[in-house]
Amino acid sequence: MMEVREFGLAGHHSQEKRSRLDRGIILIGFFKLLKGVLFVLLGIGAFRLIHRDILDVVTGWLINMHFDPESRFVNLVLDKAALIDAHRMRQISIAIFCYAGLDFIEGTGLVLEKTWAEYLTLILTASFLPWELFEILRHPTWTKAALTLINVLVVIYLVFYVQWRIRQRHKKGAKVVLKGEH
Repeated sequence: MMEVREFGLAGHHSQEKRSRLDRGIILIGFFKLLKGVLFVLLGIGAFRLIHRDILDVVTGWLINMHFDPESRFVNLVLDKAALIDAHRMRQISIAIFCYAGLDFIEGTGLVLEKTWAEYLTLILTASFLPWELFEILRHPTWTKAALTLINVLVVIYLVFYVQWRIRQRHKKGAKVVLKGEH
C-alpha cells in the first residue's frame, strides 16, 4: 500500500518540486563558478601589478576612460592608488585568489548537489551580508545594492531549500520506518 502512494500523484508533485528547487541550486552553483572565474581573472590582473607603479597604471586607465583629471573622483582614486605598495598588492592578490577558491568549492558542490555545499554556501553568503550592508550604508552605489540584493535572495532561497530538504529527509526516514514495521 505504501509503495502505491509513492508513485501516485503526491509523489509526482514532490518530485516536480524537487526538480524545480534543484535547478535553482544548480543555477546558484553555476553563478558561484562564474564568480570564481571572474575573481581568478581579477587576481591575475592584481598579481601582474605587483611590480608596477600602481599610480602610473591607474592614471593611464583614467586618462583612457576620459575621466576629468580635475574631478574629485579622480583625485580620490589616485590618492588611494598611491597608498598601495608591492607588499599590499601581493596581499590583495592572495585574498582575491582565496575568495575565488571559495567560490569554486561552493559552486562545484552545489552543481554536484552536495548537502555540505548548501550549508557552506548558506553560511558564507550570510556571513558577508553585514559587511555588504555596512558598505552600502557607507558608500551607496547601485552596483553594491544589486550585488547585495542577489546575495540576500540567495540566502533566502538557501534557507528555504535547506529546510525543505530536511523535511524531505524526515519524511523519507518515516517511510522507511513504516515499511520496516509491515
